[in-house]
Amino acid sequence: MSYGGFRRNDSFGPKPVETGKEYDVRVTERSQRGDGIARIQGFVIFVKNGKVGDSPKIKVISVGNRFAIGEIV
Repeated sequence: MSYGGFRRNDSFGPKPVETGKEYDVRVTERSQRGDGIARIQGFVIFVKNGKVGDSPKIKVISVGNRFAIGEIV
């Protein structure tokens, strides 16, 4: 029985952030590398030089399948 073959899923669905755009976030965790971690609609954003408790405006510099990287503006 065939169901149309194997379909590779490179994209894990639409992302709630876009490269180059700015967002207001709240840093709630710290990564193992020391960057802050914020979330938008559950999507992880690593914030360079972000500290837990900060509420910075960030600019997204890259978006991957499972996370994005942003820097404070």
